This record gives sequence, structure tokens and C-alpha cells, in this order.
Amino acid sequence: MAEFLLEILSEEIPASMQRRALERFGDLLEQRLADEDLKASSRRAHVSPRRMAVHLEGLPECQPSFETERKGPRIGAPTRAVEGFARSAGVGTDNLIRRTTAKGEFWFAVSRKGGQATAGVLARVVPEAMAALAWPKSMRWADGETRWVRPVVSILALFAGDVVPFRFAGCESGAMTRGHRFLHPEPFEVRSYADYCARLRDACVIPDHDERRRLIEEGTRAVADNLGLVTDAPAGLVDELAGLVEWPVVMAGTFDDGYMEVPDDLLTTEMVHHQRYMPLRTPSGELAPGFLFVANMQGRDGGRSIRTGNERVLAARLADGRHFWDRDLRVSLESRISSLSTVVFHARLGTLEDRAHRLEALARWLAPAIPGCDPDQAGRAAWLAKADLVSDTVGEFPELQGIMGGHLARAAGENADIALAIAEHYRPAGPSDRCPSAPVSVAVAMAERLDTLAGFFGIGERPSGSRDPLALRRAALGTVRLVLENGLRIDLLEALKAAGRGYGRDVSGEVLEFVADRLRVHLRERRLGHHLIDAVFSGTRDSDLVRLVRRIEALDSFLASPDGGDLLEAYRRAANILRIEEAKDGCTFTGDISRKLLAEEAERVVVTALETADAAMADTLAAEDFAGAMEALASLRPPLGDFFDSVTVNADDSSLRENRLNLLGHIRASMDRVADFSRIGG
Repeated sequence: MAEFLLEILSEEIPASMQRRALERFGDLLEQRLADEDLKASSRRAHVSPRRMAVHLEGLPECQPSFETERKGPRIGAPTRAVEGFARSAGVGTDNLIRRTTAKGEFWFAVSRKGGQATAGVLARVVPEAMAALAWPKSMRWADGETRWVRPVVSILALFAGDVVPFRFAGCESGAMTRGHRFLHPEPFEVRSYADYCARLRDACVIPDHDERRRLIEEGTRAVADNLGLVTDAPAGLVDELAGLVEWPVVMAGTFDDGYMEVPDDLLTTEMVHHQRYMPLRTPSGELAPGFLFVANMQGRDGGRSIRTGNERVLAARLADGRHFWDRDLRVSLESRISSLSTVVFHARLGTLEDRAHRLEALARWLAPAIPGCDPDQAGRAAWLAKADLVSDTVGEFPELQGIMGGHLARAAGENADIALAIAEHYRPAGPSDRCPSAPVSVAVAMAERLDTLAGFFGIGERPSGSRDPLALRRAALGTVRLVLENGLRIDLLEALKAAGRGYGRDVSGEVLEFVADRLRVHLRERRLGHHLIDAVFSGTRDSDLVRLVRRIEALDSFLASPDGGDLLEAYRRAANILRIEEAKDGCTFTGDISRKLLAEEAERVVVTALETADAAMADTLAAEDFAGAMEALASLRPPLGDFFDSVTVNADDSSLRENRLNLLGHIRASMDRVADFSRIGG
């Protein structure tokens, strides 16, 4: 057994592509080797801004060899048939073997496969795997035709300590690599994986992404603790930084206190999203005039020049932000509404000013259904919500839309709830984003999503397959979360009709089905089966999502009990009988039950139990006591079991038969008041 080491050295690979590409490439390489009957005992892989490395341990030094045997024509068959068989088997006719079997004498083709040296196989499959790796974006360079994410500089390929010779993207494989671009640019030779890791570290390169991330986290804590501050790094930033450097060094910088007059959100956006810096805060949570950054080297002067350069770059960026903020403060938020008339929301849905009018009306309509929500405040916040889209700050930093509107509203003296609603009306932006909870914020956020869904569904713009360019699935899921997480008792169908009135169209039923589909996705995380959602939604057509989910939860608990399982089986038995007999008679059995025709005790007991259960369900369903409704249903299980054991539904007497089928029809209808049990599987 031997090890194989491959390193592809290139120009800087974008951090967002590194880890996924490394995993895909490792899988590609192992799959192609498996196709050649070669399997490694373990795989290690490393990626950094300039290199991808794969180490396979425990590879055999050659393929296993084996013989394959194919039976051909009978001895004495026509020559052309024998020649065709030999050709298809990849051997000459002289190499065919005569062999006697129980059915007579036949020609056989025997060929030997495998046995090739692993080094030779690697020389063939590695460049194939490299060429097959698909990058989100790739390029060609010089006069070559090969595509790779960035120009390839060199390729290191060693098997059992020897070079595996091949050529890719104009580079010949060898035993050489390079260290840090600036600290150790000279090439050096590598003999093994252990030698590779040790020599790279000596050359100021840490090849392992996770180790670089750990060093950045430790360095960040140490520097921040030394300053008596805490870092404010969003999720994903440290991981991205680990993909930007090969020799991470955490340093601290400062900026002028004068910039602290600018809103924190603007400062942190400039630091994080534009410069990949980590803001610093005081232990009480206030933004401090400092930041952390990760350099790719320490620097000859202890890092002073690197620190100064980063401070100078950030100062220029912060000056731009303050300039835009100061300009925006000179114009009131409300006066910007008129400028929205020149901005098209959608060619078929009007301008942003048109949208502001629709959002105001819809937020006012929604307000009474949201406890503690003032309709005037909701309408005011919705009217101003889009005004920051024509501000200078959002024009330069579009990721701050809504957020800057909230700051401008506060600066203009608007009510705090209105300013918060403007800032939060795009939330939740995704499944992991926080959901607004303040009443006015909820009203405006709901109006934003319902208007989007009603508008685009009204002009036929719907998601298809995996395509959803207008993020309508996200809008529907946001609606579901706003309703459920805030416990809103709102008739969603009526709310969608109100949204549609702003466009003069009513697509509420279609949109409600779409939202119900997103509800299925949302509830899947809680392990509530989609068939339960279908059963409740189809059985009740309820558009109060809170009540709908409570009913689903109660049904899930009920069906998990012995009574629930037995009753479901009884329902299916009744439904199957009714389906067959209704098809035969061409009618539905929904008539009254005649007590005079209840010939057997088991029938009378079921009818009495059904009347009691119906009365109990009427009360419990009205009180939204769905667990109580399930208990009322459970009382039907014993008498139904006795009924099916002792009563013949299809009696010879037609009157008895019809009465018993009507009884089954009533049982079906009673159970369907809770949910459409015919949609429940398993």
C-alpha cells in the first residue's frame, strides 16, 4: 500500500468556491479510481487561497487482475458469426478457446483485465478528474483552451514518493511546490505528505482551512480581550477570512471618533461587507471606534505599516458613508415619496409610489387583526417604508434598504414604532432570520409579502421548478412565519383578497394554496407529515394558520395513539364500502338514519355513540379544543369495531342496506369535520 499526494497551485481562488470545489474534486477523484478497482483507505484534503491538495492513503500499487469469460457460438457455426463474436469480445479468432459444456461444444473468449500499475492509472484519471471539475466561474489564460477557476501555476503529484507524470493546463506535474507568495516564494521539493505539511508550515503556509479558522478565532479573542472589547463578527465572516489568507495574523486598527455620529448599521456594513473587518464593541454592546482585521503576514515592522494601510482604506470608506448620510439628512423621508413615482416596481405592477399607496391601505386593513397595532401607525410606516430606496446611502449600500429608512425616520422625529417597522419590514429575509414581533412591524412586514404575492401571481409570474427569481417562495414562507410566530388570528384568504384589491385582481385561492405548500415545508422540520396538512387543509379549507396548525398537531397526536390508528382503519373500511356501493348505485349515501330500521344492537349502539360524538365535537370545535374533538372521535372506536364484526352492511333487504350505508355516510361525514381522513396515509 502507498500514498498519493496531489497539489494544484494556482492564482487566488475565491473564498466562496474553495471548500465546495475541494469536496467535489475529492469525490470525483475517488470515483474515477473506484471505476479502475482502486480504493484508498483514507482521504485528507486541504484548500487555501492558492492551492488545493488531496492526500489518498492506502492505495494498492497496482490494480487487481482478473479474467473474464464469454460464451460464443457453437463449434461449427458460420465463420462470420465466429469472427463477429471475437471482435465483440476484443480478441482475435486465434485466441478463442474450444470448450465442452453440457449443451455441447462452444467457442469461448477469455480476456485478462486489470493488473495495471497504479501510477499509470493515476497519470490518466487525475487530469480527467481535474477537467471534469465544474466551477461556478472559470477562465482560460494565455493561449490555452483548458478552463480552471484561476491560472494554474504548478502541479505536485507523488505516488509512493515518485512523480506521477501528466500534463494539465500547460503544466507538467512534478515534485515541486511553493510557499507563501511573499514570505517564501522560492520553489522546493516534496517527498511525502508529512514532508509536504512540514515544509509548507516552514514556508509560512497553513494548508488546512479549519486550522486557519481556529487560529483566527483564537487570535481575535486574544486581541479583543487585550483591548477590553468584544468582537461583532457575523456568522460566516471568520470562515471567509480563513479562505483569504494562508498565514493568518489578527491585528487591530482604529478610526476617528467623529464617524461615531453615523448610524452603527452603516459603519458595520462598511467594515464587514466591504472591507471584511470585524467591528469591536464595548462589553455593554456599544460600537467602539476600532476594528480587527486578518493580514496574510506579520510584516517586517511588527505590522505597523499594514495596520496604517488598513486604517487609511477604512477611513476613506467611512468618509464616503458619512457624506451620503449627511446628504440624506437634508431631505425628509416623506418628501422622497414623490421621487418613487419615477422608479418602476415592475413593468406590469406600476411604480414604487403606487406600491406605497397599496402597502399603506393593506397595513391599515391588517392592523385590527394584530393585537396592539395602531392602524394609523401601521399605515404611516407602510407609506414611508420604501422612501429610503431613493436615498444616497441606500444607492451606495443597497444591503441597507429598510434599515437606513428606519434611521432616517428616527432622525426626522417619527414615532419609534413607525421607525422600527420601516427598519424591519423586509424581515424575515430567510429561514434563519429573526421575525419581527412589534405589532406595527408585523403589520408592515405582512403587507409587504401579501402585496408581493398577490401582485406577481395576478400577472402570472409564478415559481416553476427550482426557478424562483422573484423570491415568491421566500415571501410565502415569511408570511407563514409572521403569522405563526406572532400567533396572529387572521383569515389569510380575506387578507389575500384585500391585497388583490390593490391590483384589481383576485388570485387569493391560488396564492393560499401556494402559502399552504410553504406551510408544509415549514412544518416538515417539526416532523408533521404533509398528509396531515393535506387532510386538515382539504377537510376544513381553513385559512387561519394558527388554528390550522393546532388542528394538525392534535390530529398527529391522536393518530399516534392506539385509538387513532384503529379509528383510521375503521374509517377506511367504511369509506371503501361506500365508494364501491355509491359507484354501483350511482348516488351518495347521505340520507337520514331511520331508527326503525336499526335491526341489530350493534347498529343502535353506533348511532347513539355517533350522536354523542357529534354533539361533543360541535362544542369542542367551536371552542377550538381540537384535542377534545379527537377524544370525542375516539369514543366511536369500540362500537364501530363491534358494528363491523357483527353487522352485514350489504343486507338482502334493500331498506336495511340503504339505512346501514347512510349510517356509514354519517360516520364518514362526522370524521371529516375534523379532517379529510381519506388523505391520511400509512
